[in-house]
Amino acid sequence: MTTPICRHLVLILGDQLDAHSAALDDIDPQRDVVLMVEAMEESQHVWSHKIRTTLFLSSMRHYAAELRARGLQVDYRALDTHGDATLADGLLAALAQHQPQAIIGVEPGDLRVRQQLEDAIKKRAPPVVFQRAAGLKDAKKPRLDTPLAITWREDRHFLCSLSQFRQWAGTSSTLRMEFFYRRMRQQYKVLMQDGGKSKEPEGGQWNFDADNRKSFGKAGPQQVPKPPVFAPDAITREVMALVNQRFADHPGRLDKFNWPTTRAQALHALEDFIAHRLPQFGPHEDAMWTQLEFGWHSLLSSSLNLKLLHPLEVVQAAEQAYHAKGLDLASVEGFIRQVLGWREFMRGVYFLDMPGLKTANHYGHTQALPKWYWTGDTRMNCMKNCINQTLDNGYSHHIQRLMVTGMFGVIAQIRPQALCDWYLAVYVDAVEWVELPNTAGMALFANGGRFTSKPYVASGAYVKRMSNYCTGCHYTPEARSGDKACPMTVLYWNFLDQHEAEFVGNPRTALMAKNLQRMDADERQAVREKAAQMLGDLDAL
Repeated sequence: MTTPICRHLVLILGDQLDAHSAALDDIDPQRDVVLMVEAMEESQHVWSHKIRTTLFLSSMRHYAAELRARGLQVDYRALDTHGDATLADGLLAALAQHQPQAIIGVEPGDLRVRQQLEDAIKKRAPPVVFQRAAGLKDAKKPRLDTPLAITWREDRHFLCSLSQFRQWAGTSSTLRMEFFYRRMRQQYKVLMQDGGKSKEPEGGQWNFDADNRKSFGKAGPQQVPKPPVFAPDAITREVMALVNQRFADHPGRLDKFNWPTTRAQALHALEDFIAHRLPQFGPHEDAMWTQLEFGWHSLLSSSLNLKLLHPLEVVQAAEQAYHAKGLDLASVEGFIRQVLGWREFMRGVYFLDMPGLKTANHYGHTQALPKWYWTGDTRMNCMKNCINQTLDNGYSHHIQRLMVTGMFGVIAQIRPQALCDWYLAVYVDAVEWVELPNTAGMALFANGGRFTSKPYVASGAYVKRMSNYCTGCHYTPEARSGDKACPMTVLYWNFLDQHEAEFVGNPRTALMAKNLQRMDADERQAVREKAAQMLGDLDAL
């Protein structure tokens, strides 16, 4: 019996679960095979949160089932049946089995993965195929097949192609998302006057960020809608058992797993957000509160980054709700800016600035990541709350990441790569193309302001204003010295002291420098000494 010829081996990665993926263009159900690989390394190259691993594996298995329902041949290499150590191992095994004429894939969002797969193909010895020698009826001679290469197709999921972004960025040493965002609004005619016929923005201004920075006040958050519940089905429960077995020592818990693992669930999550949380999303999107896990945030980033949702359908759903229901423009614009502006901008920056972005360390910080980043076991109430929420859900919102766990990393002089790995490990929406520029570039200022005009640093006063985390804390946010001195406050002022010249010369940070200069020499010295004590043992904070 003749073995069927495999024309294309179509590689689908774990964050490429798009039903309309370019990898599936012109696929032939009879001659092509879809390959999906679960690899141990993808949960081990960073110490991946159990919820993050569960979400990826469950979503992959659901997607494979949907492809089979479409009549496609799927070679699914699961951890509990194949146990591939790396994606490359799975690919090489599939090549040996299927002997394809070509390999097709969509460009990965993690350059580490792309390099690993391409290196494996280059190093692979081509199979020996025996054929009859001309004129000799029974004699055979070996012939080496033409070496294979992966054909990467452009990822149509994104609204700005990489070539378009490079053209926009040009050779400028600094990039600003705001100008990119305006261009995207015009290109896609989103929130533009006269239904997109005008070049002027809806409401007469591009950005309503200033309207979206309110704290909750003493009363705290009121009448917060709960997100929808996605009860784990048989596939997800099977994956949860696998993760608890194979990754028992990994951070996090699975008892609160509640993330969409299919496109149908992702669409339901989108509809629920538009109906119940988008109307009040804006005013308190930066605010924090104990026991408030999600607030009015969309919780759509994991579905977008797995490609269960397309960004344009998300943006259009928000804009349609604005027009149909008369929603608050500041809320709608603030949400759309995150998807149409920031998300697309981050992807462009990643591919433009790698590999340098991976090793960037503008301030030369070398401190190790405190152990309590993995446990939440710290006396700092703000860090304890944000980290425990992350361990519970694999999620915290952008201000908790930027202005609490990220900001502390800057002023505590933590090595950027250590904190970047932590972010990649613990969040369900973390894929390197979006995580690395957000963390290294924005939260940690490791690239020296390539696309941010200042480092995001503040004292404990900011945390107190935007949350109730300081209530009952071991530390006092106003204190810069003494046993109750707040690490956020002490290390903030010490950071300003160390980089005073840089802050004086930047119009956006000059006021911070002036406030520093109001401190007399004795106060400065007290801050330096307290900071040195704290930096000497971050694990004890």
